[in-house]
Order: sequence, then structure tokens, then C-alpha cells
Amino acid sequence: MSGASGTPYAAAVLRALLAAGESVDLVVSRASRLTLLDETGISFRDAHWRDDLRAWLSRGADGKPDTFTVNVEADAVRYWPAGDLAAGPSSGSYPTKGMLIVPASTASVAGVALGLSKDLLQRAASVTLKERRPLVVAVRETPLNGQTLRHLVTLDDAGATVVPASPAFYAGATHIQDLVDFVAGRVLDAAGVQHRLYRRWQGELGGGDRPI
Repeated sequence: MSGASGTPYAAAVLRALLAAGESVDLVVSRASRLTLLDETGISFRDAHWRDDLRAWLSRGADGKPDTFTVNVEADAVRYWPAGDLAAGPSSGSYPTKGMLIVPASTASVAGVALGLSKDLLQRAASVTLKERRPLVVAVRETPLNGQTLRHLVTLDDAGATVVPASPAFYAGATHIQDLVDFVAGRVLDAAGVQHRLYRRWQGELGGGDRPI
């Protein structure tokens, strides 16, 4: 999770990963802590990360607390501080299925494209690319300048999948959570993770009366 606006996208992806039975290695960048505090009022603290994560994931995209019930106990989530460059995901020998950067700021896109590895998020992304594992980058910025577009092309050339955080409306969205879940679902589609976050196109107009 990088510092771009869009913490509800990250929350929706995390909830769906846990619902699918996936184990998650979570990296929260320093900038994203500020964004999380600004967008939700929640401070993400290293010493109390599990409690803070539970409070965050229970919120709906509209900010309403206790909208979702989420289990973050046991081994479902392993948290790594962004400054820990000796963490498991910093090495190619650490087993992962891939990596999702949600939301992805233009700074994180640039860092990964240039191979800077200035923090654990960038380092883990570089490792994911060199190991030829799936890397999904949910870029959340508008408008995009030429430099960022070139960085995104570089990531695409390196094998990453770029998923702009662009919600669609054909699934019959009636709530802000529906729009968030659509983007989260497309991220998970790119990673090959099963979910039921949005109604899929069936080839018939008017088929998206309500999302499931």
C-alpha cells in the first residue's frame, strides 16, 4: 500500500484476499500512513498494527465503522514495516504468489520502474519482477503526465499489469462501495484470485440492475 489516495481500494482488496483464504504479507508505506489517517482517522501503528488493521478493514467506503466483519488473527496477515529491508519479501527466496500495489502512487510507480528499492514496498516489487511473479499496480492519479506514462510503460514491458483505479458503472452500482469493489475486483482478476465483488458482464444490455 503506497501513499496515493484510495485507501478504500486497499481495504476491499485485503478483505477479498482474506475471504479467498489467501495469506497476506502487508507493507504499508510511510506516506500511506498519512493518507490512511487523513481518509479514515485511523493511525496505523507498528506496535498495534493488528488492532488498527481490524478497525480499518471493518469500515465501509463511506467511512461507516463496523460495516464488515474481518478476521485478521492467526497467520492470515503478516505485517512488515516499510523500513525493514531485511524483511521476508525483500528476498526472491521468500515464497509469494505475487504482489499487489493498491493504491499505487506516481512516486511508487517511478521507484519500481527505476529499480530504486528505497523502501520495502519498492524492493519487494523489484523482487517480484525479477522472479517473474505477477505484479499488479493499481495506479491512482489523474491526470497522468508523460513521465508517469513512460514509467507505466516500463512496468508493462517488465511484466507488470497496470490497473488504473477506474470504476465502471455497467455492474449496476448503487453505492460508493460498489464502485470501490469493482476496482478491487479487477485488481484481483489480474492476480488470478477468485472473488464475488462485482457483477460480471454477461453480454446482455441492462443486465446490471444490482451488483451481487
